[in-house]
Amino acid sequence: MLRSHTCGQLRISDVNTSVTLCGWVQKSHNLGGITFIDLRDRYGITQLAFNMDWDKSLCEQARSLGREFVLQVKGTVIERESKNKNIATGEIEIKVSELLILNQAITPPFTIEDETDGGDELRMKYRYLDLRRNAVRKNLELRHRMAIETRNYLDKQQFLEVETPVLIKSTPEGARDFVVPSRMNQNQFYALPQSPQTFKQLLMVSGFDRYYQIVKCFRDEDLRADRQPEFTQIDCEMSFVEQEDILQTFEGLTRHLFKSVKGIDIPTLPRMTYADAMKNYGNDKPDTRFEMKLIQLNSAENNMVGGKNFKVFDEAETVLAICATGAAEYTRKQLDELTEWVKRPQLGATGLVYARVNADGTVKSSVDKFYSEEDLKKWVTCCNAKPGDLILVLAGAEEKTRKAASELRLEIGTRLGLRDKNKFSALWVVDFPLLEWNEGDPNLPESLRGRWVAKHHPFTSPKPEDIDLLKTNPGAVRANAYDIVINGVEVGGGSIRIFNKDLQATMFSVLGFTKGEAQKQFGFLMNAFEFGAPPHGGIAFGFDRLCSLFGGADSIRDFIAFPKNNSGRDMMIDAPGEISLEQLNELSIATK
Repeated sequence: MLRSHTCGQLRISDVNTSVTLCGWVQKSHNLGGITFIDLRDRYGITQLAFNMDWDKSLCEQARSLGREFVLQVKGTVIERESKNKNIATGEIEIKVSELLILNQAITPPFTIEDETDGGDELRMKYRYLDLRRNAVRKNLELRHRMAIETRNYLDKQQFLEVETPVLIKSTPEGARDFVVPSRMNQNQFYALPQSPQTFKQLLMVSGFDRYYQIVKCFRDEDLRADRQPEFTQIDCEMSFVEQEDILQTFEGLTRHLFKSVKGIDIPTLPRMTYADAMKNYGNDKPDTRFEMKLIQLNSAENNMVGGKNFKVFDEAETVLAICATGAAEYTRKQLDELTEWVKRPQLGATGLVYARVNADGTVKSSVDKFYSEEDLKKWVTCCNAKPGDLILVLAGAEEKTRKAASELRLEIGTRLGLRDKNKFSALWVVDFPLLEWNEGDPNLPESLRGRWVAKHHPFTSPKPEDIDLLKTNPGAVRANAYDIVINGVEVGGGSIRIFNKDLQATMFSVLGFTKGEAQKQFGFLMNAFEFGAPPHGGIAFGFDRLCSLFGGADSIRDFIAFPKNNSGRDMMIDAPGEISLEQLNELSIATK
């Protein structure tokens, strides 16, 4: 070894110890007769001391060092006169007796510090330098810790880690595949797996009753902060189980990770139906760190807004309110800005109505000319508003308005400081629709538009009591499926699978597959089921999302060693890129 200790290891108890350290020059301080250098490695920083009175030539050599030079130094641990309480080694420094430059370095394009001056694109281009920063290193250490604890937990639950193929067959369900041309099988293509779904079901047929894998998956879809073209899942499957067994097992994993990684005890996870999530929060991944539920003001049972000659409400399919606690002091400027926010194309609301509940209990509204004080107090009662609260109301078509109200709720929660990243609220969302009608989703092949598509995948089992509805009312069928949601982020989802061949054939029929198409796409699985498939189900956690959630970040890129940018490009190696004409000819791929 070129070093005896790391740069984060030495303490005051090591004074007078002879040591050898290796690392990179973080920064240097030339104070005339004395020079100090911060030497950094992945474990921390140690200050090196050079003094003209100790060794003039060594001190002059130290002054010539640039940032990020790679050094080996030998010396003695001494107590620092001016201690630094911000670092673990802040009570000591090294009185250097020997200095060897292992490698020189050009000046990096940005500072290798927590608060760097490098923008995202620059740091992605030089990701190997970005990874030297403490903030990024800690993210990857967190990721490593979570992977270790996941394996520890699942191993104790008798799960086996089994690797599944990366070069597989393309299937028409889900997002777009990344395809790989086969040289040996001309004009034929592999696909990179969007998940190991069919393989883990085959493992259940094989008798491997508890499988898991921390696995790379690939989807050719539009990107955002929580998406990458290649991502990692904790993928799991179990045999001879019902939904409750899955929920108990993986609630256990979630609680284990919080305890072992974050030191947090989280309570038993509540259950919420999909219908209740959509009704009360406007989406199927509710952020339950705060209340502020959506309240319908024009329900059939109690319409508090109709018949007052306010055309916006009278003609609206739905009128939804949220109560922003303590926000009655919002200024007119703030309310106007919020109105413009909901009118953005992403939300498309036509406007925003508000009602302030003043400290004396009176109510002041932006629609006072249509609604009396008595009318507005009905809103207050319905929204359970208190003096000092602000009621915000959106109206319009059901689906669009509910989505806008959901986004407004989250925005107000953020502005009121209710979405604390150090607070965690987890729950299960259950009883999803099995199917959804697709008119023209551009992310799906043209053949799958204008028909029923699986909300999860075609192997998801319907709730047993809803099976008869598959042929008569497919839209009413509930899936035996479940998502785990933490702080408004879907971090995992799964289902009990169809293992009966007749039910699977019915499912394929509802999805519009002919028998021939189903056999061509999934014949290998259906044939396997002929040999005795056990009841089984599983779940997959988005590992990158889970890591970013634990790390308090909005983007999963911060927890991936070499991520792609928002255009799906690797800025560092400049990929994707062109390949040679010779390669294209070998693959029988025509060029223009």
